[in-house]
Amino acid sequence: MPKRGYHHGNLRQALMDAALTLIEEKGPTGFTLSEAAKKAGVTPAAVYRHYDGREDLIAEAARQGFEMFADLMQYAYDTGQPSALAAFEATGRAYLAFARKHPGHYIAMFESSISVNRTPELAAAAARAKAVLEMAAADLSKHIPPEKRPPASMFSAHIWAMSHGVVELFARNNGGASPFSPEDLLESGIGIYLRGLGLIAPD
Repeated sequence: MPKRGYHHGNLRQALMDAALTLIEEKGPTGFTLSEAAKKAGVTPAAVYRHYDGREDLIAEAARQGFEMFADLMQYAYDTGQPSALAAFEATGRAYLAFARKHPGHYIAMFESSISVNRTPELAAAAARAKAVLEMAAADLSKHIPPEKRPPASMFSAHIWAMSHGVVELFARNNGGASPFSPEDLLESGIGIYLRGLGLIAPD
């Protein structure tokens, strides 16, 4: 029997919370919609009134995650101002912090095989997150002579890939085999990249 007292929004969030826990525990394909319903304390029929299938639930988790991620990245960027370098480095640290604090959302966003174009809302949220990192890269790129300046989208993609790699290899797998912390790995990697572009002085 469904738990009493659920309003429309509360039920959706209860299902989301249940799905996020299951995603963390079993992966995005390791649970059914019925399991999510049971964990949320509602009937499967209640779930199907909101979601057509598990993929819709995961896509909503990804959308919610990208919204939170974009907000965190924007906050990191803003707190680094007026230094373009500090703002840029802060977005890298925010990436790691988000993956650690919100693993269910992170998996839904990046490891579920759900396309960001599945819904317009998901696409818009993902684009907003990407835009913050590109903005930080564009600000920093202004310090590079135009003839040596990579496109901001490429610049940000490199850092995004580096951040994602550190998360996947070392932050979400019990530290991997590295004797260094994920934070140290990312900071030193970004430092090497920025030195290569002439944005920070060599040691």
